[in-house]
Amino acid sequence: MQTPVSKRIFEPPIVPVRASDEERTIYFDLQSQLKQQFTDIWPDDSLARTVVVVPSLSLDEGMAEKIAGHHHYEERLLCLLMLLRKPRTRLIYVTSHAIDPSIIDYYLHLLPGIPGRHARERLSLLNCNDTSTKALTAKILERPRLIERIRQAIPLGVSAHLVCFNATSLERSLAVQLGIPMFATNPDLLYWGTKSGSRRIFKEAGVGLPEGFENVSNEQELIQALVNLKIQQPELKKAVIKLNDGFSGEGNAILHFDNVPNAQLEQWIRREMPKKLRFVDPEISYLVFIEKLGSMQGIVEAFVEGETKTSPSVQCRIEPSGEISIISTHDQVLGGESGQVYLGCTFPANREYQEDICQMGVKIAQQLRDKGGLGRFGVDFMSVKTPKGWQHYAIEINLRKGGTTHPYLMLQFLTDGHYQSEKHQYVMPNGQVRYYFATDNLKKEAYRGLTPQDLMDMIVFHGLHYDSVRQEGVFFHLIGALSEHGKLGMTSIGTTLERAQELYNKTVEVLDFETS
Repeated sequence: MQTPVSKRIFEPPIVPVRASDEERTIYFDLQSQLKQQFTDIWPDDSLARTVVVVPSLSLDEGMAEKIAGHHHYEERLLCLLMLLRKPRTRLIYVTSHAIDPSIIDYYLHLLPGIPGRHARERLSLLNCNDTSTKALTAKILERPRLIERIRQAIPLGVSAHLVCFNATSLERSLAVQLGIPMFATNPDLLYWGTKSGSRRIFKEAGVGLPEGFENVSNEQELIQALVNLKIQQPELKKAVIKLNDGFSGEGNAILHFDNVPNAQLEQWIRREMPKKLRFVDPEISYLVFIEKLGSMQGIVEAFVEGETKTSPSVQCRIEPSGEISIISTHDQVLGGESGQVYLGCTFPANREYQEDICQMGVKIAQQLRDKGGLGRFGVDFMSVKTPKGWQHYAIEINLRKGGTTHPYLMLQFLTDGHYQSEKHQYVMPNGQVRYYFATDNLKKEAYRGLTPQDLMDMIVFHGLHYDSVRQEGVFFHLIGALSEHGKLGMTSIGTTLERAQELYNKTVEVLDFETS
């Protein structure tokens, strides 16, 4: 005879329906705690706090599949392990699958002034044991026992908040179920981080942007927008079509206006566009692109031409108090079809226009703040050098932590300095300045099969690791993607930009030599 079950191990709590009014009410109540945390706790490193990090790429699943080693991008926010230098801070880091222990050891070894064991005792690593393309936060929400383990890892009576890569309705639901606020913009405002929403913000802020049209939702609207753009700018050679929620250029396409007849322009575009449209993603078809345009919407804008052209960005933060901060500036390194794919960045941006993009960043941040924006975001520009100076075109707002976030955070944690926008420099407490070159896309077939341990051996043997005495050197991220995908992220810090580039080149040279 079977013994009856009298008690369950785990009784899942009653949670509100996702995206319901009840969930939103709880969310706003939790968010009201952030201002008090920001004022009373965050400025004092000696006070106890808990940071829950969920580095989910909550993107369109089709877009996520295009990113080689997409789940390893969850490692980019391992830079937040540096928060453990605050002696009473606890960190809970949740991933799709377990991170190799040697990678965790690597980051803890970089911690300045804190014994690795002390930091390790304040770090909780949890995972879903699931490497599917589904967003990490969706995986967590499917696992109520995991949510309970996260809750139990937060000490009673200690303030806590959620940090994520990008904030969607999934992250809002998770914050509500954990009972903690989220340091990010309300997901109901995500439109302002889309390509269409960005263009509207730029217009309201009074900053320059390419001629174009937003909220394009089907093939006919796309054709009409291209016709109107070409009529407005008869000399236009290329137009860019972007899906609203494309990532790292993967949702972009280029149309070349080659041999366009003056008459019957609409008929020419309708006939030739399916053949002439060039996609950044070489695997996407015209029909799939139009289908995604219908579900996501998108924009059409003039391709910015110029003999000397750069792609700077400015990173801003809106504090819970409403204060606006300029965090950093970068010059992006772009590649792919007509320079649409993000490959890396240099820090800081060109001195000739740092002040310009900072001023535009503040104007854009003010508009976002007035709409309810919160936390870190970036603005990308295209800049063209003209005889009268630099002409800047705002391109998009990224309401998320981008490819420039983790390199800068690591630099800041390692050196205790900060970016001084009035001096156009990153200055450390000893008065010295630092620069870096960073990339997420150091990828070669020969690197496949290298384990994290192999990489550590090379770093030590060739003296490539970051040197805390000289405060320069190289540190790595995306290490977990190395063996399977031959892909690695790297940031090289130097006393000059030339020195940072030199360290990067030397490191690539060593990796190539070791794998030749």
